[in-house]
Amino acid sequence: MSNVISEYQKWKQHGEALRAQARQAMEARFRELLTEAVQVAEEYKGDFGTALKPPAPVTAFRYKAGAKGKPRKAAKKAVPPVAREAPKPSPKVSGLEKRLAAAKKKLEEARAASKPTRNLEDKVYELEDELRLATQAG
Repeated sequence: MSNVISEYQKWKQHGEALRAQARQAMEARFRELLTEAVQVAEEYKGDFGTALKPPAPVTAFRYKAGAKGKPRKAAKKAVPPVAREAPKPSPKVSGLEKRLAAAKKKLEEARAASKPTRNLEDKVYELEDELRLATQAG
């Protein structure tokens, strides 16, 4: 009876080691595939100007585009004190500008994909109007 138990324990230890190896191999393969998918997505976006859509079972695919290292910007030149004191736009105006830029980008993507654009055009018009009113009031 003890022979069966000792064989079972050996089998269990061997199974745990094999399980750990399989886990590491699967994680490595997963990372390789994701890295390859990122490269394909970046190449597609560079060549065709739009992002690839993932298959239906995949609900999200996000990656940091600057993982390779961004080129550094040149140091800013000294700005005269008068130019630095320009009034900053209000948070409301800057928020509206960001929303407008995002809406325009979505509109262009929809046009490029030959999708309906009426709702997006309306949104851009509304944001432009709201921005115009905010800048006049400020």
